[in-house]
Amino acid sequence: MKIINRGFSLIELMIVISIIGILATIMLPSYRQYVTESRRSEGVAMLLNVMQQQERYYTEMLRYTTDLADLGFTPPVKSDSGNYLIQTARCGSDPLEHCVQLTAVAQGQQTADGDMTLNSRGVRTPQSHWR
Repeated sequence: MKIINRGFSLIELMIVISIIGILATIMLPSYRQYVTESRRSEGVAMLLNVMQQQERYYTEMLRYTTDLADLGFTPPVKSDSGNYLIQTARCGSDPLEHCVQLTAVAQGQQTADGDMTLNSRGVRTPQSHWR
């Protein structure tokens, strides 16, 4: 009577674990970058939405506003998942009749990615976040 051993050897098991480790090392940074970019797109969408409301307000009042409650938002204005807080201010020393700047301030895990800005003249910073 012959006994047949059908298990895995320790060497085979270690090779499989090594391959899984290598694949995880390669894929994890790509996944993190993908998550960061998807959160960033949420911030971009929120900035564009608030700027659209600013432009509607401008057509009626002939100036922009720094109070987002005037636009129908309940302060503090956050993106859907809370990764960005939207703030508004004048563009430098320009009066609100000429320009308003919106800033999406990164919150929580998104802070390493940095803030984004959009003004009523169409200037977007940083450029790498607006692809």
